Amino acid sequence: MNNIRTYILLAGSLFALASCNDFLDTVPDDRTEIDSEQKITNILVSAYPEVSTILISELASDNAKDNGALYDIYGQIQRDAYLWNDMTSEDTDAPKYIWDAHYNAICSANQALQAIELMGNPESLNPQKGEALLCRAYAHFQLANLFCMPYNPQTADRELGIPYTTAPETEVMPDGIERGTLSQVYENINKDIEEGLPLINDEVYSVPKYHFNKRASYAFAARFNLYYLKFDKAIEYASTVLGDNPANDVRNWKSFSELATDFELRCNSYVAHTEPCNLMLVTAQTSWPYVHGPYGIGLRYGNAYNILLNEILPGPWGAYNQLFMSNGIWGFEQKYSFPKMNGYFEYTDKTAGIGFLHLVNVAFSIDELLLCRAEAYLLKQAPEADKAVADINVLMNSMTGMTFTKEQLINYYAARKYMPLHLKSEDDRTIKKKINPQGFTIPDSDTENLIQCLLHMRRVITVHEGLRWNDIKRYGIEFSHNRDGQADDVLLVDDLRRAIQIPQEVIAAGLEANPRNN
Repeated sequence: MNNIRTYILLAGSLFALASCNDFLDTVPDDRTEIDSEQKITNILVSAYPEVSTILISELASDNAKDNGALYDIYGQIQRDAYLWNDMTSEDTDAPKYIWDAHYNAICSANQALQAIELMGNPESLNPQKGEALLCRAYAHFQLANLFCMPYNPQTADRELGIPYTTAPETEVMPDGIERGTLSQVYENINKDIEEGLPLINDEVYSVPKYHFNKRASYAFAARFNLYYLKFDKAIEYASTVLGDNPANDVRNWKSFSELATDFELRCNSYVAHTEPCNLMLVTAQTSWPYVHGPYGIGLRYGNAYNILLNEILPGPWGAYNQLFMSNGIWGFEQKYSFPKMNGYFEYTDKTAGIGFLHLVNVAFSIDELLLCRAEAYLLKQAPEADKAVADINVLMNSMTGMTFTKEQLINYYAARKYMPLHLKSEDDRTIKKKINPQGFTIPDSDTENLIQCLLHMRRVITVHEGLRWNDIKRYGIEFSHNRDGQADDVLLVDDLRRAIQIPQEVIAAGLEANPRNN
C-alpha cells in the first residue's frame, strides 16, 4: 500500500483483516452487485463490528493495576493501554483493527442503504433499512467513545470527531475526508437512530438478539441519549423496553451464581440468547479475555484482588460475599475474575491449529438499561430521585436480595471517603472517587451520592466489559495508575489522553491526530 492506508476499511468480512492490504486495494465497485432483498439481508451480517474495544477500555480504566515487572508475560498492547500511550501494536485489539473493523461495518451498512435506495425504497425492506441505520449509528458511536473526548455541549463544536460516512466509498483513498467535530458526529448518530427506530421489525431475524432487534434498538437509543445529555429522551426510550415491571427481566444473579462450579456453563449462561436480561449480543475476534484479559496468564496489568476487594465488591449490601456474583470469583492475587465471558475458537486450519479466538459479549442488557434510566432520572432538569431509587432497587434486589431506602443509599455513600489520587497503601482504595461531570451539573450532595451508587453498581455488573471507561470520561473521574518502580501516572480531568489516539496509519495518511497535553 506504499505506506498509505485508507481512512476507512472498505466493506467485506472481518476475516479479510488478515490480508487487509490486498483487500484495501480493491474498490467497492469491483464487488458483487447487491440487487436483491436476500443480498441486502446477507450483507447486514457484516454491519456489526467484529473487533472489540473492551481490552483497551478495561486496561485504561481504574479496573486495572500494575502488578510489577515480575509478571510481564505479554507486553505491548497491555502496557500501552494501561499507560494511555499512543499504540502501534499489531494485536487484533489494537486501534488500527478497531478502526478498520468499525468502518468495515459502516461501509456494509452504507452499501445496504444504497442498494435499498436504488431499489426504490420498498416497504418490504424497511426492517433492513432500519437495521442498517442503527448499525451505522452504533459503529460511529463506539468509535467516538474510544477515540474522542466525552460529549460536552459547551465544547463539542470544537472537539475532534471521527469521519461520519454515509455512503459507500468509490475510491480506495477518498479525497477530502475530515474528522469533523464531535458535535457533528452526535448529530448524525441521532439522525440515524431517529430514522431507524420505527423501521425495526424483529420478524425478519431468525435469532433477534444477534441483531438490532426492537428492544435492543431502544436500549441503544437510551444509552446514546444519556451520553448526549438528552435525559428525557433517554428515559422515554428506556421505558419503552423496561415496561411496567422490569423485575421480570433483570438477570437472576442468585441463580446465575449458583452455576459457579461449572465455569463453561456459567459463561454460556451469561451470554445466552434465551436469557431475558440480554437484549443484544455481539461477537468479536479478540484476545480478551483469554490472553490479555481476566482469564489470561498475562498477569502484569489487570483486575487485581485489591481492586475487587476494596473498590468494587463492598457496598451498602455489606461485605463482598453478600453480592451474589461474588460466588465463584476466582484467580490469583494479581488478577481476579468473574466467570461471565467465554471464548470460542474458530479454526481456519484445524491441522495446523490456526484460527481466531472469538468472544460473545452482551452489548445491551436490562440491568444496564435500568441504570441508564436511573441516571437520567437524577440528571434531568427536574430530578426524580424516588424513581431513580426504584430502578436501583430492582437491580439491587437481583444482585443481593436486598432493597434500600433513598436515605440509606445517600447516607452510605456520603460516609465513604473519596479515594486519593496517590495510594500510600492498598487499604486506601475505596468505592468512591471524586467526579467532575462533563457538560452537566449535579444539583446537590444527595444527588451526587445517588450518582455514586449507580456508578458503583454499573462498575460491578459490567466488570470485564469495558463500560467503566465511558463513565470515567463522562464524569471526569480522576485517578492514577501505579507503575512498578516509577511514580504513579495520574489521569486528570483535562488530560487529553482520555481520547485514545487514532491509528498511526490514518495519521500518516493525513487525518488529524488527537492532540496531547504538553
